[in-house]
Amino acid sequence: MKHIRTKKDTSQWLKEVSVEVKTSAPFESILIDPLDLKQTIIGFGGAFTEASAYNLSRIDAKKRQQAIEAYFDPIKGIGYTIGRVSIHGCDFSLGSYLYIKDFDDSLESFDISRDQKIIDLIKDAEKVAGQSIKILGSPWTPPFWMKDNNSPIHGGKLLPKYYQTWADYFVRFIQEYQKKGIDVFAVSVQNEPAAVQRWDSCIFTGEDECAFVKVLGPTLRKAGLEDKHILIWDHNRDIMVERAKAVLQDKEAYEYVWGTAFHWYENEQFSNVKKLHDLYPEKHLLFTEGCQEGGPHFNEYQVGERYGRNMINDLRNYTEGYIDWNLFLDETGGPNHVNNLCSSPLMIKIFHEELVLMPSYYYIGHFSKFIKPGAKQMASHGTDKLLYVSFVNPNGEQIVVIQNQKDFDCNVDIIGLKEKIKMTVDAHSISTIVI
Repeated sequence: MKHIRTKKDTSQWLKEVSVEVKTSAPFESILIDPLDLKQTIIGFGGAFTEASAYNLSRIDAKKRQQAIEAYFDPIKGIGYTIGRVSIHGCDFSLGSYLYIKDFDDSLESFDISRDQKIIDLIKDAEKVAGQSIKILGSPWTPPFWMKDNNSPIHGGKLLPKYYQTWADYFVRFIQEYQKKGIDVFAVSVQNEPAAVQRWDSCIFTGEDECAFVKVLGPTLRKAGLEDKHILIWDHNRDIMVERAKAVLQDKEAYEYVWGTAFHWYENEQFSNVKKLHDLYPEKHLLFTEGCQEGGPHFNEYQVGERYGRNMINDLRNYTEGYIDWNLFLDETGGPNHVNNLCSSPLMIKIFHEELVLMPSYYYIGHFSKFIKPGAKQMASHGTDKLLYVSFVNPNGEQIVVIQNQKDFDCNVDIIGLKEKIKMTVDAHSISTIVI
């Protein structure tokens, strides 16, 4: 049995420590049922944005390699196996761009060469990971002339007369990435379809999304891409149930939808994730974006706790994978061409060529390094003083992740695994137990 811990105000960052009882506090109980298995895990990862690829080009080759290893090496790093790319530009591109020339509805000018640094990064990550990285593609906006506001920004809506052309654009994106050896396993219809932004954005109502899915699904199948999954929503948890229902209650659209993607911004309504699973248990759930907004947030331990709290709750509620937002940002929280600066789990101080592993990096690692693709969640219940989730890996390893957000240590008795565990879960810590 191994116990790996990260703890506030210590040098313990994904560090192996002993399993011990250190206080006389009463024991809380966690009961795990290894026979009651739930969802299968796809993997964990982050977004290969143009900003991330650009930041790595600003440091020397050795540091670049170390940065990639920090995420994707299963031994030296935290074992990422999935990722996300924007279908042409997003706010974390160096500027808005398309894969085609303006007004080319024939798509004859389709060219992904602007993405080459992103593709190179994915390929280098695959070498480090020792396996292919599954990629989700998400658009922030269709080309401006296909929208009713004639602009890539401030929302606007895709004109129905362009549904087929836009669906063909998805096909070309997947095909061109495939030619580069990149596995695009899924696409979402639209990133944050309820958000009108000062950057690349587009509004889809539930009805709009339903109508477009009924074009995109057959278009993918006609192109021989029926194995590529379609995800809907790709926005926050708050209205994910009603938005998914708006599409899935349509029998034709239902046939083409693999599942629902969601983000964490502005709310932690975890119960909605389970509500949607319970309504459509045969459909899938994938967390596709989350980050700490508003700048870099160096040395803010509570950001790590935010990650742990969100990951545990979403995984308990049937999420099958977790994709963080930007892999690598500079010390300003960018670059971002509209100054929408954020934090990433690995920040790069460019001038000093320094890699800074943030608390969020270690918190994510408590899941991604130990819960392998193909793992299944084991049912668990018990104390409400701790956050916890348990899995069994394909090789039979049993994994328990326990987080204590409180200001006091807590004793816990974990029952039902191959070994009995009594231990103290320290204040403001996260632990991974591997049996």
